Amino acid sequence: MLTHRLAVPADLDELRAVMDLAIAELQKGFLDEAEIAASHSVMGLDTQLIADGTYFIIEESGTIVGCGGWSRRATLYGGDHSKDLRDPALLDPATDAARIRAMYTHPAHARKGIGRQVMALCEGAARDAGFGRAELMATLSGEPLYRVCGYTPIERIEAPGPNGASVPLIRMGKSLR
Repeated sequence: MLTHRLAVPADLDELRAVMDLAIAELQKGFLDEAEIAASHSVMGLDTQLIADGTYFIIEESGTIVGCGGWSRRATLYGGDHSKDLRDPALLDPATDAARIRAMYTHPAHARKGIGRQVMALCEGAARDAGFGRAELMATLSGEPLYRVCGYTPIERIEAPGPNGASVPLIRMGKSLR
């Protein structure tokens, strides 16, 4: 049985392990090896989401099988290590889109509805906080889920990685009304 809760600092090691596996395994077939390696520098955990109480965990028998969050801050993507991508400024729910952030599913539990469950939790919480719109930065492997959840592409970018490879990403948006 799947349960959900908000992440706490004690979850950090297990969350990072799930994220590393998801980046390494779920992008195969979408990215080449160099792009996957570069993804580790572009993606990851932003602990501000945990501090803000906006990061959800999906568990099965006490083990994390998926995670993701939303944010009222301007940062659209990237982890703690992505200093140049971070902007802690608070967004205005009346004019700005909430950010859907750091969505990951353990590879052994992919395609079982966990991503949709996390999306519903995030969108509901953002809506309850007064946001009428959400945006996210999708990986190519995440794009199909986000399209099914009603997100449409806004722009495509290439995020540079440290090894000369870049990571293709898609900024997507959706009305929460």
